[in-house]
Amino acid sequence: MTSPGFRPTHVVPPSGLPAWEAPDPARPTVPLDALLPVELLERLGEWGRIRCANGWSAWVDGRYLVAVPQDPPTGDGPLGEAADPRPLLAQAEQALNDYRAAVEELAQGALDGESFRARTQGLRIGVVVDGESVWVYDPGEGRWMYGDGRRLNTYASDRVAPRADVPGPDHAPTRVVPSDGEP
Repeated sequence: MTSPGFRPTHVVPPSGLPAWEAPDPARPTVPLDALLPVELLERLGEWGRIRCANGWSAWVDGRYLVAVPQDPPTGDGPLGEAADPRPLLAQAEQALNDYRAAVEELAQGALDGESFRARTQGLRIGVVVDGESVWVYDPGEGRWMYGDGRRLNTYASDRVAPRADVPGPDHAPTRVVPSDGEP
């Protein structure tokens, strides 16, 4: 479920991203998945407070967020097979159905935790719908696609090689100390 007013401004880099409850390295929380669409709400030095489509928010090293174009690319002209959103939406629907079935079996005791992990391993689903706009993850190509209901175009890929001049997010952002000197 998408929270009201959610407009993705960034995606998490292909390597995923550590997250924190507050702009404080001592308060880690669940890391963010690769290429997750997020909305950057505020900046505090290198820290960025983000919100996910489900309304959950966290602090991240904002330097590593990948900006989504303000106006995602759309194609003009007739609908082409490669740009048709229906196949990716059908794949996402099937993957969600497969996951739902595995959850049902786990809840009923027909699967144990190890079997559930094995059955869902490698399953990746991603869909954000905002009015006529849709962001759909294409697991076969390792990319997020943007569409307006008629055509899809790539806007982020997890197959991009990391930049050699930027260190990976293997550390917390610099802690911002309030001006009164208190930690």
